[in-house]
Amino acid sequence: MANKLVEMVRTQCARKGDKEVYRQKDNVTNEWKVTTWNEFRSGIEKVAHALQVLGIGVQENVGVFSANTYHIFMSDYGLFYNRAVPVHIYATSSREEVRYIVEDASLKLVFVGDQPQYKIAREVQKMIPSLKQIITYKDTIKLDADDDTTMSWDDLLKLGENASEACRNEVEARRSSGVEDDLIYLIYTSGTTGVPKGVMLAHSNMDEAMARHMERLDTIEEDQMSMCFLPLSHVFECAWCHYCFTKGLRIAINENAKEISEALKEVHPNIMCSVPRFWEKVYTGVLNKFSSMGWIGNALLHRAIKIGRLRNLHYRRRGQKATLYVDLQYRFFDKIVFKAIRKAIGMENGEFFPTAGAPLSENIVRFLHCCGINIVMGYGLSETTATVTCFPRKNFKIGSAGTTLPGVQVKIADNGEILVKGKTVMKGYYNKPEETAAVFTEDGWFRTGDSGYLNEDGSLVITERIKDLYKTSNGKYIAPQALESVLSEDQYIEQVAIIGDQRKYVTALIVPSYEALQEYAAKKKIEYKDMAELVKNADVVNMVAERVNALQADFASWQQVKKFIILPKAFSMETGELTNTLKVRRSMINKIYAKEIEEMYS
Repeated sequence: MANKLVEMVRTQCARKGDKEVYRQKDNVTNEWKVTTWNEFRSGIEKVAHALQVLGIGVQENVGVFSANTYHIFMSDYGLFYNRAVPVHIYATSSREEVRYIVEDASLKLVFVGDQPQYKIAREVQKMIPSLKQIITYKDTIKLDADDDTTMSWDDLLKLGENASEACRNEVEARRSSGVEDDLIYLIYTSGTTGVPKGVMLAHSNMDEAMARHMERLDTIEEDQMSMCFLPLSHVFECAWCHYCFTKGLRIAINENAKEISEALKEVHPNIMCSVPRFWEKVYTGVLNKFSSMGWIGNALLHRAIKIGRLRNLHYRRRGQKATLYVDLQYRFFDKIVFKAIRKAIGMENGEFFPTAGAPLSENIVRFLHCCGINIVMGYGLSETTATVTCFPRKNFKIGSAGTTLPGVQVKIADNGEILVKGKTVMKGYYNKPEETAAVFTEDGWFRTGDSGYLNEDGSLVITERIKDLYKTSNGKYIAPQALESVLSEDQYIEQVAIIGDQRKYVTALIVPSYEALQEYAAKKKIEYKDMAELVKNADVVNMVAERVNALQADFASWQQVKKFIILPKAFSMETGELTNTLKVRRSMINKIYAKEIEEMYS
């Protein structure tokens, strides 16, 4: 019997044959090209047959090193048909990160997306000769003159199309003999602390996740469109896309994260998974727009939000019908304010926006719900096949990560750590038995590494990553993410890194919104020769200080930032300050900015 996700493709083809399964923008014509279920199945089978010809074995690991593209879906399912295991690698990974994964997972074959990934894969191939084969997704990739091991996607499809009958029979035998204990993915963690670990997820883990999401998300309709925005190497987006396939939703694939604003306005999706940083930018963008309209704009937005809160959070969240007076006012403000906001983002058809990966300020969550944008906060990890908790349809608690999915158990350890048990929890870490043993209790609960608590209705509140908790030299504990998320609400603040471990007070490194800062400088007629000079300007520093103090007013005195430095350049993945999932690598920040940090404590 074939594994459920593998069997799903044929089931959906029987139901939806010539209907759309996904679309992707053609970089030459700038048009969105639609693929049908029948075309998807045909492509999968060609890839599966070609991989069999190339000698890919049962449960063999195969690398997928690319930005989002439809090729990944075909590669993954072609591997599933062979009972092989995709190992997704972030397209922005460094050569050393790729080398580590290729070596640790014993990869003999790697699919690559574009020129930068090809270049790195070739460099790694010279370092690790056991990497025998590279397959390029894009026909625009220029191969090295001495490269005689790389195959193009088109040639791969031709290889599969011309496969022998024996080869086809072997693929079908593998496809139909899959067992639920087979690995479906090897997902490497982003490595905020230490080296990445390969999370072993089985087909049974993904099958359970699909079943529980189908049970929980009972209002999502088949004809809806989901925007694939987060990297498919992120378990959140990866698992969500499998849910879309299982449910029969259409997927719009966004290849370049920098072009998401344009893509949203072209596709107008109903659904999109995202991380808090996206919504923080939306929030500050809306505030800036209305602020530029003067007191009239601010007054209009303030009144609209007040009515939106009544209608969407006081009544609708509780499953109640708003009074006629509130409903009429809401319709008015929805027409002249909220619809304009949603249209400007490209989400006028928005229904459901799952958001996870880091804290999102309660103010922003409330604001978005008031505007009619259904943010669904959740919590999960690679080790739990993504979702552990998410907002229920009714009576969700803002400030929480929602309630547990059916079939998933959560409890809090004596030290405050969140523990999880259920069929979605991983088999373990690849090649790391000691690390695997360390993250499970004797009675089988998975230690998440996050701290939190369950409130009276069962909603989970995340307080901090345990390893991120700071203890000042005065013995006070600081949860840096909580403060970072609040400060990131501000229109002048793009990124924040809170400092304070074993220090006598809390400080911060602030990456400003350079565009907003330049507008401020122009308004105040501040002269400067470059950004390094502007961020040190006394007027700028005082303005940011006032905003920081206002934002952190609700924090205890010992939790508040006492000093900060405004940085002239942003944190980035290239310099190692951010992980591929845009989380701050605190150890690297402390190392790179050691001099600046010491100045704040001198």
